[in-house]
Amino acid sequence: MHAMAQDEPVQLNEVTVTSSIIPTDVARTGRNVIILSGEMFAKLPVNSVEELIRYIPGIEVQSRGPMGSQSDFILRGGTFQQALVILDGLRLNDPNSGHFTSYIPITPAQIDHIELLKGASSAVYGSDAVGGVIHIITKAFTTKSKNKKSLSGQIASGQYGLFNANAGGFYQTEKMTIDAGVLTNNASGQPQRGTDGFFHNTTLSAGVNQLLGKGWSAALRVSYDSRKFAAQNFYTTFLSDTAQEKVTTSWNQIRLAHEGVKGKFTIQGGYKEVNDTYQFSSISTANQSKSTLLQSLATYEYSLTKRTSIIAGLQLQQKSITSNDRGEHSIHQRAVFVLLRQSIGEHFTVSPALRIDNDERSGTEVVPQLNVSYTTGPLQLRASAGKTIRQADFTERYNNYNKVFISSGRVGNPDLLAEQSFSYEAGFDYWISGRDIKISGTLFQQKFSKLIDYVTTPYADMPRKSNLSPIGTYSLAQNVSDVTNSGAEIDIFYKQALSSSVNIFTTAGFILLDTYSASGTPSLYLSSHARFLMNFTGGVITKHYSLSFTSLYKTRTEQEATAITAKLDGQYFVMNLKGEYFLVKNQLSAFVQIDNIFDQKYSDVLGAAMPGRWLTGGVKFKL
Repeated sequence: MHAMAQDEPVQLNEVTVTSSIIPTDVARTGRNVIILSGEMFAKLPVNSVEELIRYIPGIEVQSRGPMGSQSDFILRGGTFQQALVILDGLRLNDPNSGHFTSYIPITPAQIDHIELLKGASSAVYGSDAVGGVIHIITKAFTTKSKNKKSLSGQIASGQYGLFNANAGGFYQTEKMTIDAGVLTNNASGQPQRGTDGFFHNTTLSAGVNQLLGKGWSAALRVSYDSRKFAAQNFYTTFLSDTAQEKVTTSWNQIRLAHEGVKGKFTIQGGYKEVNDTYQFSSISTANQSKSTLLQSLATYEYSLTKRTSIIAGLQLQQKSITSNDRGEHSIHQRAVFVLLRQSIGEHFTVSPALRIDNDERSGTEVVPQLNVSYTTGPLQLRASAGKTIRQADFTERYNNYNKVFISSGRVGNPDLLAEQSFSYEAGFDYWISGRDIKISGTLFQQKFSKLIDYVTTPYADMPRKSNLSPIGTYSLAQNVSDVTNSGAEIDIFYKQALSSSVNIFTTAGFILLDTYSASGTPSLYLSSHARFLMNFTGGVITKHYSLSFTSLYKTRTEQEATAITAKLDGQYFVMNLKGEYFLVKNQLSAFVQIDNIFDQKYSDVLGAAMPGRWLTGGVKFKL
């Protein structure tokens, strides 16, 4: 087989760390866990890490712009703040806004694998882990890479002034592991109303892991991410909206670990700084915000017996913001948690967890969870139940709060309470034909109380009117009364070597959702998630060429904004294709990619039009 095609993009039964922090087989977690290799990026027609996540089965990505400009992650029909993104064990979600969650400061060549944990996870991970967790594990922070060294990359150009470049390397010795990479996506963009949908998005990152001896190791990562893009109607449906935005992120992470015969101690620290400049129009004053997240996480794992493991953890966070729009604020959070994994006989595993979380604005929350699995041969039966929580971010609390006058728009609410919900699910995983096929099915329900969302609110009912207009139209951040999400999901994974030189792979996800609000009040984000979603990826890889595709289909509630003649259709289907021909064995190939091959006119967010058909081509190398 051709060496450029040897890495397996779909992993059906690997060890996971996301679902419980304690490394364990997927089949014993009691959770619906999906693992995708970092090699998926090179094989599929995607241009950014966010686009790769868009096609993971069962996750809805609501994109406002192409190739990493901005996206929201939706899991199991929640709001975009209810998905937690983790990089090598530390949380990435920004305290300013959940809209920045997709700005992941890592490059494709550095990704070892991505783990998607679906369902409630607050008992271990705390706030935001409501619909699930997206955990990105890099090569420098894991010691399980099969390659000792590699260098790969690609360069591409295409319509609308497109220029893309992606390169990275990995090097491993007996005691040291290093990864580094760069990703840049740039284009003048397709025409929009009075402007073009331009973007200039660049990520730089480097990591190192050093064995220190006697069971000790230290790891370090430094990353910088800059994104400047047209942001027309990203946040409003006003005709005067010709917005541009620039978001820069610096990420610094350090980990010190010691592993003994029966125990492992890990302490991690991270500092994230995000600077955001948003200008609504050429004549408006730009909103400028600086948010910071300082965090630490200490965990201790101990194996009491071969069947019993326990882990305890302490997490501290300091969140702050300085903004001409939202003001200056700071919040401290702290939490302790404990998790037990107990095997009962050869087939049962029980994993209870308990977290005590304290936020100086919202008080103390006790968060329990229980996961149970039964495994026999190729079948796993699983069930989970637990509480989830989410604290309001600074935008929800203080958006437009510091301005002298607001004629219309979304307004924050400092008095928001923490979201709470109770989630339960039951499902199965079944491996077929020597574990070349995996089928997973899950039924789930989430019952929310005090859910935070924006609701259209008359001027007379606004709690604070000092900078508002009596004739203005406003959406106020509120604790919406009880909301219930119910759904069913099916995930299918298939990989097969048809011969010594031909491999095929495919993934598919189907999710059906129903959302009910006791108050009947239509809220902004809950009314926009898909009611039915299908994600597909697949490819065939031979000795001389490869063909691959990504696609999705969704149905949802129709929306319309007559002022900008924008409409969210009740359904859409989009598909991307990529063809690659290997020019030099193991080293060089040429490719052609067509995004949105059927030239579908669509939006994920009302008013934020996504690009039509886009043709690109380029070359790839691997050494």
